[in-house]
Amino acid sequence: MQYRKLPHGDEEISIIGLGMGSIHEGSEAEIEETVRAAIGSGVNYFDMAASEAKPYACYARAFAGRRESVYLQMHFGAVYNGGKYGWTRDLETIKKSFAGQLAQLGTDYTDMGYVHCIDEMSDYEKVMSGGIWDYMKGLHADGVIRHLGLSSHDPAILRRFLDTGLIDMVMFSINPAYDYSTGTYGIGTMADRGRLYRECESSGVGVAVMKPFGGGQLLNAKTSPFKRALTENQCIQYALDRPAVLTVLPGIRNQADLKKVLAYLEAPEEERDYSVISEFTPQNADGICVYCNHCQPCPKGLNVGLINKYYDLSLAGDEMAKGHYDKLAVKADECVQCGHCESRCPFHVKQEARMKEIAAYFQK
Repeated sequence: MQYRKLPHGDEEISIIGLGMGSIHEGSEAEIEETVRAAIGSGVNYFDMAASEAKPYACYARAFAGRRESVYLQMHFGAVYNGGKYGWTRDLETIKKSFAGQLAQLGTDYTDMGYVHCIDEMSDYEKVMSGGIWDYMKGLHADGVIRHLGLSSHDPAILRRFLDTGLIDMVMFSINPAYDYSTGTYGIGTMADRGRLYRECESSGVGVAVMKPFGGGQLLNAKTSPFKRALTENQCIQYALDRPAVLTVLPGIRNQADLKKVLAYLEAPEEERDYSVISEFTPQNADGICVYCNHCQPCPKGLNVGLINKYYDLSLAGDEMAKGHYDKLAVKADECVQCGHCESRCPFHVKQEARMKEIAAYFQK
């Protein structure tokens, strides 16, 4: 397993975590064993928004004696009246539900406390004016919530919370379909969503990725909006390559599904290569570097994707990006304009001109 550090904390988070949306389909024994197997494989990050209440007791047994070595993201607004998932913006209901979930899990705190599924501006207003955000800030001050955040599919809503300066982590839907404005949750243009990821990174806000496979649609040619299937490995690599992403949270049903997603860790580079998306992404992606490094190897040894990434982050206001760029062994000014990268770029990025632009920028 590989780990990425939460910028505003000491937590080292596994790059593959677990979503919870489908795990209820197994028996209680199977759920518990699947979670134990995940922990044994190095997974330490768990989303706690379930489709029904059944898995909570199973997770509690799997976490017993290991609570300090796992990280939980709990959702303020997800409720389970009658054992089935629902959501609310009623403060008293949220308080009661959160206390009940803590008790079920046998813990007295959550690592990440998220405003749950906030996709409408009216929801934002309710959260801010109805006491929910103040309640969560109070729990944060008391240490019951270690880090504040939210789950959302809307870049505009996420930016509202970034502006508070109080959040450390968000749960956001990232995959090639949504980033290229395809599918139910494909909110915002590719360029706007790309800016959002860079804004999160420059603000020190980590991203936990939900729906990396588009709810499974991307894995099947019949349901994929591109009429072509991608693999789990391609989708995971795509998400992990976005700025600010710390972990990807695929939903799994059992240990067989767990093995499929963990196979990413041992997959060769060619099986992770997602540059095939250039064949079916819309024209608004043309000319934009997505850091896929399909242009490699560079004859001069430039890491073209990383150079572009640090440049984009710096433009977005990340003051640390220049320091990272300065530490590169081979920088943009060593580009010999051979055209190798441009001939291989699936997005037709004019990298020769861009390397000149980047070199001039960082030499100022």
